[in-house]
Amino acid sequence: MLKQVPNILTFGRLVLTILFLGMLLYIPHAKDRTFAFDAALTVFIIAGLTDIIDGPIARKLNITSKFGRMLDPLADKILVCGAFICFALIREPALFTISETYMNVIRWGIAVILIGREGYVTILRHAAEAKGIDFRAVASGKIKMFLQSLTVGVVIVKSAYFPAATWASCFTAITFLVMLMATTISGFSATHRTATKPA
Repeated sequence: MLKQVPNILTFGRLVLTILFLGMLLYIPHAKDRTFAFDAALTVFIIAGLTDIIDGPIARKLNITSKFGRMLDPLADKILVCGAFICFALIREPALFTISETYMNVIRWGIAVILIGREGYVTILRHAAEAKGIDFRAVASGKIKMFLQSLTVGVVIVKSAYFPAATWASCFTAITFLVMLMATTISGFSATHRTATKPA
């Protein structure tokens, strides 16, 4: 039973992800948007915590596997990319006095960049695993995931509590830029890793 704990946590994160995305999509229809955002953020944090603990548990029990290395990042991708797709669909966040048309371009642009990067790296991961190359998570990927998760939280807090605050728009915009830089850099790093010969 202990050997299944990491996989159970990962599957649990997938279930929480579906719940979280559904809660985001419901927000435009909620009577209390602040409460709806808070509830969604709570589920997102719980899902994130399962991601933090499942890896260490697997390593401590010495039950890491190719299946786990493939499923875990997939769950992360659905959680993060799904969040930014939902943000675009519910038209959050608003930044400064940028028109809704341009904001839609920004929101969908960010979602497309993230989806493109994750799809590309997923293809690289499958190719690397097929060649016997170890493609487990590395520092650049972990930093990228942290910044993407942080950005999701920033968007939710900004949209819930500071929708029109200029300082909140500045902070959110900076967070977007840093996150996109980390996402791009980690993508290049993944490309380099596939060129490494297996030991």
